[in-house]
Amino acid sequence: MKEKDAIRQNFPGLEEALYEEMEKCGEIMEIPAGTTLLRKAQIIRSSMLILDGIVKLYQEDEEGNEFFMYDIEAGEACAVSMVCTYRQENSQVVAKALTDVTVLMIPLEYMDQWLGKYKSWHYFVIRTWKARYEELLNTVNEIAFKNMDERLEFYIKRQVEKMGPQIRLTHQEIASDLNSSREVISRLLKKMEKNGWIVIHRNSFEWMKP
Repeated sequence: MKEKDAIRQNFPGLEEALYEEMEKCGEIMEIPAGTTLLRKAQIIRSSMLILDGIVKLYQEDEEGNEFFMYDIEAGEACAVSMVCTYRQENSQVVAKALTDVTVLMIPLEYMDQWLGKYKSWHYFVIRTWKARYEELLNTVNEIAFKNMDERLEFYIKRQVEKMGPQIRLTHQEIASDLNSSREVISRLLKKMEKNGWIVIHRNSFEWMKP
């Protein structure tokens, strides 16, 4: 897909003049899976718009423990980078490419200009923040009101929706996302396999439940 078509296809409904500015001022980057796009305490100078792939956002404490927040997919933007660029703050989260990704980077000065210049961009920023807020509410709800086996099933279903039935995540990666231990996740996955919900492979598993 051409760069111009990728922007328009993933972010429909914007003004023609805005598309032209995005193509002129933005930088499209191809980033391999596993790459850290955003680090904690990093000063953000550009906002990230995802054209292809999935980016994972999470918090990380001083011991390196992770707390999964949400994923960003094609057609979505990093709300954290938006507010950091606007207020010139340091990031409080980490963003990592879960798959190979194509990202459109928009420099700070254009982000600020577009908020007042284009209504479509103003509404897009609002929708982005609303979507991320709802994602965080879902995460809090999972932690506060559901036990670990329910949280794991919900987590896997979300991954299947994004990546298909073949989930290439290790038990440790899942445990980090759910703020649990590898042993607990391995035990619950084996229970799911026994029930016929999944088939476990090395560093991946396949979702079988309808």
